[in-house]
Amino acid sequence: MPTLSSWRRACLSLALAAAALQSHAAPSPLLDASHPVDWWFAFKFNAYSFPGCGGAAPVNRCQFGGAPQGYTSAGSYSQQYIYASSSQPSLAQGNGCVGDTPADPVGATFGQIYNGALNYVVWNDQFYDDPAIARCSGNACLAPWGHSKGVLAWDAQGNGVVMQVSTPSWPASGNAQFPRTSDGNTLGCVADNDVEVSQHFFSLKLSRADVLAVLQGLANASVVTDPGNPQIVRNGGPADIQNAVSQLGQKSDSATPQVSKLSSGVTLISKPSALQVPPWQLVSAELGGIGLRAATWWESGKSTAIPSTAKPGKPACWDSRLPTPGPVAIATSGSWQGQTFSLKGGPGKNYNHAKIGVSTSGGASYAIFGDMNQEGALSGDCASSQNGRGGLFFALPNAALAQSIAKLIGGSTAAAAR
Repeated sequence: MPTLSSWRRACLSLALAAAALQSHAAPSPLLDASHPVDWWFAFKFNAYSFPGCGGAAPVNRCQFGGAPQGYTSAGSYSQQYIYASSSQPSLAQGNGCVGDTPADPVGATFGQIYNGALNYVVWNDQFYDDPAIARCSGNACLAPWGHSKGVLAWDAQGNGVVMQVSTPSWPASGNAQFPRTSDGNTLGCVADNDVEVSQHFFSLKLSRADVLAVLQGLANASVVTDPGNPQIVRNGGPADIQNAVSQLGQKSDSATPQVSKLSSGVTLISKPSALQVPPWQLVSAELGGIGLRAATWWESGKSTAIPSTAKPGKPACWDSRLPTPGPVAIATSGSWQGQTFSLKGGPGKNYNHAKIGVSTSGGASYAIFGDMNQEGALSGDCASSQNGRGGLFFALPNAALAQSIAKLIGGSTAAAAR
């Protein structure tokens, strides 16, 4: 069995390989240090269904800073994961601990940013005061700040890579030169146990124009960041990108969604906080009124849990300028390799915090990765919960991936609205 020191040497070797790769190529999503792809998606299981880490890899190397946390020794975590990519679009089992080595998609892709010289923006509505965000009250930023988390990085020419995450308090530093001062910056090494429930990660290669579109979408969604803090923002590259970065960290008064077709064929949808509509109905409407099935942090029994909708139609909480949305089904359970797991939100090991969906009708088969939970209202208090917040959605047209995710989240369904 490999020793911890041998694993550290292997990680260092892979990190150096990643740095060498980065110096010769534009930033990209990485499956490991030597395998760039156009996109990848990873789903991290919850601690009930697939506890611990896969394979024989040791845990808690904390390669991006931090120390092993008590919840890992107590068994209240999972860093087992499945993933798909542009080179292998159907989901497959990953090895080791997701985010904890340069040999998994999350660790490799973030490593090229954290250990490199790229420009970057990190945003997260739950930094828990490291870094502190002056415009927020308390250790998390609530409405109308965007409910959004991720990191965007780009080189001197503006070529970039984005990684959307659903994990609170990670990442919270974009480069090893500016580490967190009071917490870790590695999954499993952060005080907040963001590896107990299921989470998702999505990374996409970006052209210069794509980077600009993502930055504009982030501003429209009022994401939480601070252009003046080098821990989470390093501004540089083309002048138009630098200008867009400088506009971040403010509450937008926009009520208009931004819909951009990226060079990869991915549709980027940015929901502003002032557009007080059900989040996944907005996605359906902007994709042509197609039917959707979504798995998000959906808390059964709460007044803010938006029920499934069985047919097309504009809810009472809607904007007359928007097209008509199709039906949106709420997935409440899923399965992998015969193991069933909950896709509801809640406290405990058997819950889900990923925000993923698939199309169920229409000409194109979409896999959709979002920032937002299907919580709020179809009628009544239209500013409720996620209706009154901003966020991003990436809709990737890929039949094999959509079919694979549909199977993953194809269990039980929340009851439809009456």
